[in-house]
Amino acid sequence: MKKYIPIIFFCIVQIFSFAQIKNIQTQVLVVGGSTGGTAAGIQSARSGIQTIIVEQTNMLGGMLTAAGVSCTDGNAALHSGMWQEFREALYKHYHTKNLQTGWVSETCFEPHVADSIFKAWAFSEKKLQIFYGWYFDKVIKKENKIIGAAFINIKNEKLIVTANITIDATDLGDVFANAGCKYDLGTEDSTQSNEKIAPGKTNVIQDITWAAVLKDYGSGADKTIAKPYDYDESKYYCSTKDAPCNTTPYYLDTKKVLDYGRLPNNKFMLNWPAHGNDYYLNVVEMKPIEREKEFIKAKNHTLGFIYFLQTQLGMKQVGFADDELNNGMAFIPYHREGRRVRGMVRLNIDHIKNPYQYDLYKTGIAVGDYPVDHHHAQYPGKVPPIPFPKIPAFNIPLGALIPEDLEGLIVCDKGISVSNIANGTTRLQPVVLLTGQAAGILAAQSVIKNLSPKKINIRTVQQKLLETKNYLMPFYDVQPNDIGWEAIQKMSVLGIFKGIGKSEGWENKMFFYPDSLVRYDELYHSIKDGLFVYPTNRIIRNFDIDRTSNSNFIDEDELNQIIRKINLRFPLSKFDIPIVADSIKSNFRKINLSNKGHYLTRREAAILLDKHCPSLFRLSIINEYGYMY
Repeated sequence: MKKYIPIIFFCIVQIFSFAQIKNIQTQVLVVGGSTGGTAAGIQSARSGIQTIIVEQTNMLGGMLTAAGVSCTDGNAALHSGMWQEFREALYKHYHTKNLQTGWVSETCFEPHVADSIFKAWAFSEKKLQIFYGWYFDKVIKKENKIIGAAFINIKNEKLIVTANITIDATDLGDVFANAGCKYDLGTEDSTQSNEKIAPGKTNVIQDITWAAVLKDYGSGADKTIAKPYDYDESKYYCSTKDAPCNTTPYYLDTKKVLDYGRLPNNKFMLNWPAHGNDYYLNVVEMKPIEREKEFIKAKNHTLGFIYFLQTQLGMKQVGFADDELNNGMAFIPYHREGRRVRGMVRLNIDHIKNPYQYDLYKTGIAVGDYPVDHHHAQYPGKVPPIPFPKIPAFNIPLGALIPEDLEGLIVCDKGISVSNIANGTTRLQPVVLLTGQAAGILAAQSVIKNLSPKKINIRTVQQKLLETKNYLMPFYDVQPNDIGWEAIQKMSVLGIFKGIGKSEGWENKMFFYPDSLVRYDELYHSIKDGLFVYPTNRIIRNFDIDRTSNSNFIDEDELNQIIRKINLRFPLSKFDIPIVADSIKSNFRKINLSNKGHYLTRREAAILLDKHCPSLFRLSIINEYGYMY
């Protein structure tokens, strides 16, 4: 605990100094210390930009911390960016890489540990300030551009922050809604989402959960809480195999249900959907500070489930972990869904299912692999059938973070531009953390270049992400420690190499197959037909090579021809290293290519194309989406 004392002191000093702050200015303002907002603020500061995060609780991390959802969903095999950095910090804290204490996830941890990690990172960034205890009130606009935001606290004091770029990192999209951006809320019909399987337009959103952290105090302990207000035990019937049930009982016993979210140090995350503490409550259109009264209903529902566990299911020795959160109760609810901004592009389920039928994957900035999952069991009315299609691992396009009708604003967390169905997989903690990191890079580049986020070149953002070991494509079988990882990522978002997606239960995948040989037809057509640059359209004309064999695969000499044709089409600038035959041969030898006629693997070809066509990644962009130029 001693190692966190400076951080805690820092936070206390800030909290007690707020009353003196009225107007402040910064370069990047992040509204919300949520999962995405924490990542965005830290990354913006790491990029050398003066950054402020304004958060309503006293914690950083949102879902992962203040909401108490500390067993994560998805991305176990995607070692990407800040998500992997966070896991490495957890490994160091717990002195193990095995964090699968609960059966729901491979990454379970105590919320206060995650909060300490994020605050330690934040404390080390000299260009980052964090103000706790402030609720978002309204945006500050100048014509069609957001130039900051106003905040209010429980004492009705005011805080105004002006900024070059504002990031909406709220759970429910409060900033872009207040600014007048177009957005969607609830389920959609096919005319809205461009999905044939869209269920139809309603205002129904997913259930929320007021999570709690419990602790087993051992045999003989009695931690039974007072009977909650308006307690009705029948609400929790069938929640476990041991519970009273007048329909079909749940198939797992109470111990197994608690082990669902078992955390280190004999604690439990209580986030149980089956007749547990999911709760339907739609407060999206209310002001943030006004939601607190309504949240009491969800809190009482969770208290009722705990009381039921203790009195009906014999778990009186399990009580609140008094060293977590708000004496064991979450500070904020786990929102699965809120408003979704209408962005420069909109990711729908078809883009995720069949990425290579579209171009959006070429603009990827964050990755995910969780299946589509919606929670609607507690809605009191009729919910239209929502299909859960099988999907591969996927990426998030940069345009989903940029509102189509406003300047000066970037969106991260769950409010990005996606369809209702797609939100069922883009909303998970690791994806949101990575989306937030990309938002931080985009904001920093906008400040550095003094340009609108809409005018920042996608390749600039992607290159910065690669430098922080962020995946652009979600390849299960090529990790950042692979010699060809960066080259494979680059050549794949160019469309030169394509992966194979597979749906495998709760861990969807996309495979690159780096050791497979390069097929001539694949490489030839992907370069001839698939690469674009603005404004000259296709970069290769009369693209033919003199084949040295009748093989289906490509050898060293044939790839050399391809490299020369690309570089002839785009003469190297004075900033590039000249490419000569000797340097090509030298690099072939570095990856163990020394025999003429050697057929190339996909890894080898990616490395050589990246090395010897340096202009390709910088220049090759998609002219369908003008904001990328």
